[in-house]
Amino acid sequence: MIKLVEAILSGNLVEARELLSTRINEIIEEKLHQIKLRTVAEDYDLDSYLPEANVMKMGRMKLVRLRVRKGKVQRRKKFSSAPGYTIRGGRLVRMSSIERMHRKRGARRAKFKIKAKRNQILRKRKISLRKRRAMGLR
Repeated sequence: MIKLVEAILSGNLVEARELLSTRINEIIEEKLHQIKLRTVAEDYDLDSYLPEANVMKMGRMKLVRLRVRKGKVQRRKKFSSAPGYTIRGGRLVRMSSIERMHRKRGARRAKFKIKAKRNQILRKRKISLRKRRAMGLR
């Protein structure tokens, strides 16, 4: 992109046109590849082949293949998709009433803290998304 701007500023429009056309062709090829993957995945109902499919449903559990939290990469993180259940030791376990109550109180407290820390959250999310992009996830 810098070479393109330099070529335009120096008046070398032939080189600028070539640089622009090669970059456009690269983008088109990349988008075409993504469209092909998405089409095949939709035709054969293969969610795992979609480039955006990072969460996989496995019965009453969800598996997040890759995510960034606190600057670190977490791989194959499992969650419960059944309400009132959590994962302990790799198994789905019903939450106790005390745990549900504590989670509810924590969520209420977090609601107020999130409002106060919104800018920090957005900045960290931006960094995480940049790391994901660097790993080739988006």
